[in-house]
Amino acid sequence: MPIKRLGLHLQGTAALRILRLYNLYRVVLGLVLVLVVSGNVHHDLLKLSHDDLFSGLSWGYLISNVLISVTLLRPPGVALNFALGVFDIALLGALYYSAGGAPSGTGNLMIIAVAIANILVPGRTGLLLAALATLVVMSVTVHMTFTDSNASSQFLQAGTLGGLFFAAALFIQGVTRRAQQSETIAEQRAADVAGLQEMNTLILQRMRTGILVVDASHQVLLANPGAQSLLGQQNLTGQYLDPLTPELVKRLQQWLHNPTLRPQSFRGHPNGPELLPSFVPLKRGEHANYLVFIEDLSQIAQQAQQLKLASLGRLTAGISHEIRNPLGAISHAAQLLQESEALDKPDRRLAQIIQDHSRRMNLVIENVLQLSRRGASEPQLLDLKYWLHRFASEFRSTHPQAGTLHLDACQGSVQTRMDPNQLTQVLNNLVQNGLRYSQQKNGQAQLWLKLFKDANSELPVLEVLDDGPGVAPERREQLFEPFYTTESKGTGLGLYISRELCESNQARLDYQPRAEGGSCFRITFAHPRKMS
Repeated sequence: MPIKRLGLHLQGTAALRILRLYNLYRVVLGLVLVLVVSGNVHHDLLKLSHDDLFSGLSWGYLISNVLISVTLLRPPGVALNFALGVFDIALLGALYYSAGGAPSGTGNLMIIAVAIANILVPGRTGLLLAALATLVVMSVTVHMTFTDSNASSQFLQAGTLGGLFFAAALFIQGVTRRAQQSETIAEQRAADVAGLQEMNTLILQRMRTGILVVDASHQVLLANPGAQSLLGQQNLTGQYLDPLTPELVKRLQQWLHNPTLRPQSFRGHPNGPELLPSFVPLKRGEHANYLVFIEDLSQIAQQAQQLKLASLGRLTAGISHEIRNPLGAISHAAQLLQESEALDKPDRRLAQIIQDHSRRMNLVIENVLQLSRRGASEPQLLDLKYWLHRFASEFRSTHPQAGTLHLDACQGSVQTRMDPNQLTQVLNNLVQNGLRYSQQKNGQAQLWLKLFKDANSELPVLEVLDDGPGVAPERREQLFEPFYTTESKGTGLGLYISRELCESNQARLDYQPRAEGGSCFRITFAHPRKMS
C-alpha cells in the first residue's frame, strides 16, 4: 500500500480513542489549574500579570474540555481534529499570556497539545498547528515587550519553544508514520495468513484423505469431511474416538508402543471401506497431539486389480493355447465315442461324463478369458434410479420365465460413476443367482432390487434381495473366492468376477444375511465427485 508524502493520520475508532484520552488529560489539567487558582497557590508559584484573567481562563479551560468530552461520541474527522487543536492552542496561549509568558512554564503545555494534534491530523496540517503555536508564543512575547521592558529577554525562550513545537510535530509524525506503516504491513500479513488459512481449509475439505488431530485422551480437535465420511460420522470435532472407532484407537496405541510397525488396516464402520491409518506426532509445549491420516484402500486396490488382471491376461493367453485345444480334442473324441454303435450303455455314460466335464472346463476357461480380455473400466455419470428401471424392464422382457423381479427405489435422483456395461454384467449375475436359489427353495422365483442412500455416508446403495436358503455362516468367508462354488455345475467365478468389476469402479460388493431368510448382496457405489 503506497504511503502519501503528506503523512499519515489515524482514523476511526483509533482516533476517537486517542482523542478521548487527550480530553481526559485536559480535564485533569483543568482541574489542577482550578485547584491552584482556588487555593491561591498561584501567588506563590507564578508571577501572574493578569490574575483575574488566569483564574477565568482556568475555569473556562476546565468547563470547555468537560463539554467536549461529553459531546464527542463519534469518530472525528480531520477538520474537527484541526479545529480542536486550534481551540486548545488558543486557550493555552491565553493562559501563557495571563501567566506572564515564558518564565511561567505554561508554554510547555502547548508542546503536548501540538504533539497530540500531529497524531490526529495529516503531516502539513500538523505542521501548521506547530506554526500557529509558535506564532502565538512570539505574538505574546512581542506584546509583552510594549508593557514590560524586561520582556525582551524572553525572545530566546519563545524561539526555543517554537523550535520545540516543530521538533515535537516532526517527531510525532515520524513515529506515527512508522506505526502506520507497521500496522499496514501487519494487516497485509494478517490478510496473507487469513488467505493461507482459507486455502488450507479448502484443501482439507476437498481432500479424499481423512485427516484428524487428536490429543492424548483421544479427543478429536480437528476433523476434515474426508475423515468423517470414511469413519461414517457426521461430526467428529470434540468427540472421543474410543466409543466411535475403537479399532483406530487400537492402531494408535500400537503405533505409540512401537512407531516402526506398520499399522494394520481397519473398517471405520461395518459397511465402510478398508482404511489404512498413519500417525505423526504434534508437540506444542507440554501438550502432545497426534496427526492421523486415513487412506481409503479402494484406489490402491484398484491399481493392484489392474496389475492382477494384466498378469491374468498373460496367463490365460497361455491357457487358451495349451489347454483349450487338447480339451476340444477330448470333447470331440467323447462325442464320437457316443455315436459308436459298438459302445454299450455303461461306456456311453462314461463318455457323457467326459463330455460334461469338458464343457464345464471350457466354461471356466471362457470366464477367465472374459475377465482378462475386458478393458479398463470407463465410468460414466449414471442416474441409478433411471438406469435400474431400464435394466429391470429389459430383464423382464428377455427372461420372461425367470421369475418375478420387484423394484423399490428411493425418492429423488441417485447418481454415481460406473461403467454401465460392467454394472449390467454384475446385476445379471446377481439377479440370476438370486432367482435360481429362490426357485430351489420356494418353487416360485422372486427377487427384490432396493435402491437408497446410506444414512451415514450418503453413498448410493443397491441391495439384491432373495428369499432363498441363504449362505451358511461357515461358507461366507469363501463366498467371493475364485473357483469356490456350492453348485455341482458351477464354475465359482460369478461372484468373484462381480466383485472384481465393482472394485475396478471403486464400488464395493458385500454379502449380508437377511433376518427374514434369504440373502442380500449389497453394492455400495462411489460418490460421483470422488471418482478420478
